[in-house]
Formats: sequence, structure tokens, C-alpha cells
Amino acid sequence: MSSPTRWAGVPLADRRAERRSKLVEAAFDIFGTGGETALSVRSVCRACGFNTRYFYESFADTDELLGAVYDVTALALGEAIERELADLPSSVRARTRAGIVAVLDFSSTDPRRGRVLFTEAQANRVLAQRRSATQELLHELTLAETLTHAPDRLVGRIRAVMFTGAMSALVQQWLSGDLGDDLDVVADHAVSMLTS
Repeated sequence: MSSPTRWAGVPLADRRAERRSKLVEAAFDIFGTGGETALSVRSVCRACGFNTRYFYESFADTDELLGAVYDVTALALGEAIERELADLPSSVRARTRAGIVAVLDFSSTDPRRGRVLFTEAQANRVLAQRRSATQELLHELTLAETLTHAPDRLVGRIRAVMFTGAMSALVQQWLSGDLGDDLDVVADHAVSMLTS
């Protein structure tokens, strides 16, 4: 359990923020390695060395915690994509390839990320809702990117819809191992099909 002196001298808001962050990190690890059945208030608090009251100061239940895990992981994915695209030329092919590589690499480098964002997100109600919102955001970002290169708005919208759906299916297959283990080959084929 958390010792009384552990938080001595730390402002209340900072203590709560730190405890919340630790709970999210622990839940990411527990859920990412053991799935939904491994995640409980007790297992997360045990991993953090916290009393359960610290759980309830941040989260109503494990669903809310799992939503926070998804949000943090999705934000990290977004940042990874932004880094890949930051210094690229405006070439549709180069930017599409970089985005594909970023998503596949991020999701498979740490299998817990793929499990949270893609694998478990299909079956878990909380994650499925978050994933739907993330898909919509990806669609909007793709549409904005596409419209800078395709003056025909209808063409841009069709490309954005196709890319969003194809990317979701591609990640699923990549994570399952059905596409082999050569990220560059997969990215090259995918970008050729998407930009042809």
C-alpha cells in the first residue's frame, strides 16, 4: 500500500495527476499483456502499490480507466504519425507511405499498443466506442490531407473513406502476422495500391 509519506510535500493536484498517470500505465501493461479478464481495480492498485481509494479518486470504474488507456495510446500514435510526416515533401506517395509505416510500426513495436488500439478494440465495448471516434478523426485528417492534392471534393472524400477502412484492415492483418514480418514490403505494396 502507498505510504503516508510518499506524497508529503507534493501539492494535491500534482499528487492526483501522478497517481492517475501511474494507474493508466499499470492498466496499459495489465490489459496489454493479459487482456480484459486480467484488468480489475485490485490488479491495477496492486501493480501501483496503491490503496483502492486512490483508484476511485480518478476513475469511477475499470471501463473509465480503460477509456483513458485507449486515449493515451491513441494520442501517442497520433504523435508518432506527426513526427513521421513533419519534414516530408508534399508528395502524396511519400506521405501516405510514411503514415502507413508509422501506424504499423507503432502498433507492432510494442504489442500492448496494438492490443489496446486494434485487437481488443473490436470486442471490448469501451474500446470499440473509442475506436469508432478515432476512425472518424483519422477520416477527417485523411480528408484534409487528400483535399490538398485532389481538387475534386468527391474524389477526396472517396479516397479518405477507402484509406481509413483499408488502414484498419491492414493493421489487423499485420498484427496477426498474416502479412509476414517485412514492414517495408508491406508498406510498399499498400501505398502502391492506395495511390494507383
